Amino acid sequence: MSGLLEGMAEAAVIGAKMIKQRVVARRRTRSNVIHRRPGDSTPIWNVLVRELRAELVEYGSKARLARYLGIPRQRVGDFLKGNRRLPDAETTLMLMHWLGERRAGRDPSL
Repeated sequence: MSGLLEGMAEAAVIGAKMIKQRVVARRRTRSNVIHRRPGDSTPIWNVLVRELRAELVEYGSKARLARYLGIPRQRVGDFLKGNRRLPDAETTLMLMHWLGERRAGRDPSL
């Protein structure tokens, strides 16, 4: 009986090593990840940016939006003017909510 248990334990160790090797081999490095950038390939984002810019003409509105989103004010500029990065899904939904509320006459960032 002890021979069977020892054999099973040894197989478990070998199996764990094989799984670990597979997991490490499948990992993607940061250089393999392709990030989407704003531009011609993001037409819906371009429309949202255009609509947001129209609402952000009032002095201090961009700072209030940044506080509402919980991100630095410079990040809002990166999203709306820089064409360097896209927000994550949650931030995009919050931007859409903010825009809808502003269009309804309410400002959720106050």
